Amino acid sequence: MPTQARVVWDDSFTHYDFGPTHPMAPVRLDLTARLCDALGVFDADGVERVGADIADDALLETVHDADYIAAVRAASVDPETADPAYGLGTEDDPAFVGMHDASARVVRGTVDICRGVWEGETRHGVNFTGGLHHAMPGKASGFCVYNDIAVGIRWLLANGAKRVAYVDLDVHHGDGVERIFWDDPRVLTISVHETGRALFPGTGWPTDIGGPGAEGYAVNVSLPPGLSDAGWLRAIHATVPALVRSFKPDVLVTQHGCDTHAEDPLAHFAITVDAQRSAAEAMHRLAHDVCDGRWVALGGGGYEVVDVVPRTWTHLTAIAAHVPIKTSAEIPEDWREHVQRLFGRPGPRRMGDLTAEDGPLWWRSWEMGYDPGSEVDRAIMATRTAVFPHHGLDIHFD
Repeated sequence: MPTQARVVWDDSFTHYDFGPTHPMAPVRLDLTARLCDALGVFDADGVERVGADIADDALLETVHDADYIAAVRAASVDPETADPAYGLGTEDDPAFVGMHDASARVVRGTVDICRGVWEGETRHGVNFTGGLHHAMPGKASGFCVYNDIAVGIRWLLANGAKRVAYVDLDVHHGDGVERIFWDDPRVLTISVHETGRALFPGTGWPTDIGGPGAEGYAVNVSLPPGLSDAGWLRAIHATVPALVRSFKPDVLVTQHGCDTHAEDPLAHFAITVDAQRSAAEAMHRLAHDVCDGRWVALGGGGYEVVDVVPRTWTHLTAIAAHVPIKTSAEIPEDWREHVQRLFGRPGPRRMGDLTAEDGPLWWRSWEMGYDPGSEVDRAIMATRTAVFPHHGLDIHFD
């Protein structure tokens, strides 16, 4: 019998650490795991928590250039030798001792859950330490050294999967994964992100639709700054389900960067934990509807490390475990006291942001009509116009 969910976690993943002043603080992972533990998610029936070994070079080289891997290894021993030509030793990706092993462990964790899901050992796989979507074949980028997502997808394709759908819900464009599979019609990449006019990496336009022979298999929903729950969820539901259903993937891989949140310091959306949870639920349902539940769910960005990341990724893990947690649930006091000791302030009290006074989470479905006066609707329509015809879909009503 397969387990319900395989979750990648042990303390070794906190070694992916760019230093005390870097926004990608590893404490966000530790706090997520502690919250999962405090709420009983790790102890739920059918949940297994696993560590991971370090990916070997042969596995990394399915995506990354050998000279780049060698440069990462060298900088891991002596950070002073880091070569900026490889994106190493920069402000975004400072070199640190042990960087290769820490990064390659994340890759192995993602590949392991891809294998477990594909081979039927587990229904769902979660690696909230992964989702490092900016790394390129020969260069580190945007806090990402190795692209665990792309290596996981390559493993699936090499081991019998005919089609893999990848949905990226991070506020930043999933440029690395898109670039790696740009010419491959076996992989549908969908990125729902803040416009590159306002945010790193400055890419991901609706007219970027894939290379020759793969037109329509790269999908970009480029959304305006300041977006709130209703517009973000409308954009997701107006694009992702129809495309994934048309594509009929064997496996659904999703990236759940929670830097879309209103309190995230590095971006300009105004999304709540409640909406992020709703999006994770939608991806979970889609996996069951389209690919017999084969779902690999990954972390990603997220730089409000106390109030946002732990709650959002605990919701993600609980959804995969089939023990969803209500947004009204109280957070255990021992977890909040741990936060108090670390940061001099308590953590959030509840698992959601919205209260009864805010009313229920709501968005307007695309079937209710297109509003050309809405900047969000114009962005959605630009994407639908660019890619829906390649999948035989109607740009207005599918």
